[in-house]
Amino acid sequence: MKNKISNKKSFLSKLFIKLIRKFGYEVIDQANLEIQGINQTANENVSQSGIKSITVPLGSTKIKNSINSLCIIIRSYTFGDVKDEKVMLDQNKQRIYELPKIEYTVRTINSIIKSCEHAKKNFKNLDVNIIVTDDKSNPESLERISKILNQTSLKTKIVSLDDREFINEINLKDINGNEISKNMVSNMRNILKSIQISQEENSDLFYFLEDDYVHTKNAITEMLFSYEKLSTQLERDLFMCPADYPYLYSNIENTKIFYGNQRHWRIIKETLVTFLTSKNMIKKYLNDLKMMGQIRHHPFELKLHKIYEKEFCLSPIPSLAMHVTNINSIYGLPPNFDWKKIWDENEI
Repeated sequence: MKNKISNKKSFLSKLFIKLIRKFGYEVIDQANLEIQGINQTANENVSQSGIKSITVPLGSTKIKNSINSLCIIIRSYTFGDVKDEKVMLDQNKQRIYELPKIEYTVRTINSIIKSCEHAKKNFKNLDVNIIVTDDKSNPESLERISKILNQTSLKTKIVSLDDREFINEINLKDINGNEISKNMVSNMRNILKSIQISQEENSDLFYFLEDDYVHTKNAITEMLFSYEKLSTQLERDLFMCPADYPYLYSNIENTKIFYGNQRHWRIIKETLVTFLTSKNMIKKYLNDLKMMGQIRHHPFELKLHKIYEKEFCLSPIPSLAMHVTNINSIYGLPPNFDWKKIWDENEI
């Protein structure tokens, strides 16, 4: 008799769970935080890409802006100084670990590949395209980059820049009339090439990335889920930066905090030229973005910051990537982040 009652309760329980899930609700067992019917706990990622974002206890958001494709354009500079190849554009400070620039480039690429492969576990139909735009790397460095790219099933390619490209677009003097460095010219040429590629490629989102940002494994997953959720809630396309820069804690200013998938995100007004955005935003601000590669402003990213005055740019708390630069840089190592662990995990 007890077994019949138990079976009846189990049947009614399953029927109830199926019924309320049709209305967008979930049943959570408070004894162990298990979500009934899907074999997951409430503190795990239970969002469904392109369908709904679920945040316990805030509820679910029906996704209206699904992401089906992502193009990542990594700007590679490994030629550097003749002696030590520690490229810092027009700065003289050394990076942490004080290694040749290629070491930062390959770890950046490796971390992105690992993060994209992890993201495809949730975004199963996501079309990922990784493009490395390289300026004058030596054959040994190019071989190392190619070897990493060839080890993944993701779509990848290297685009080698020509010194003659964009020669008539780049002003060799900055906004104040001072000559710019050869490294800066390379940087500007690479930015123009990246923007050109974003015009040619067909993708929902584009991620413009410098080659000294080492990412966590879940970085791309969090960025995609949060973009779907927050762009749906805010009813607008967004800019996103993967880094929680130190400067954000030295300036006391008002901001807005949002909850993404498994991170808080806040509105920021400044980034470097590493950001994710939509094809629509690139079209809307094409001339402003190209100007970063045409004339050196102060700060360099001035035109990008002007865009952020009109659009939302979001940064995660805590960080999803570390900008591997000098230890004292206010745009460098993020707080509350295990720098050494992420660096070691992406060693090639």
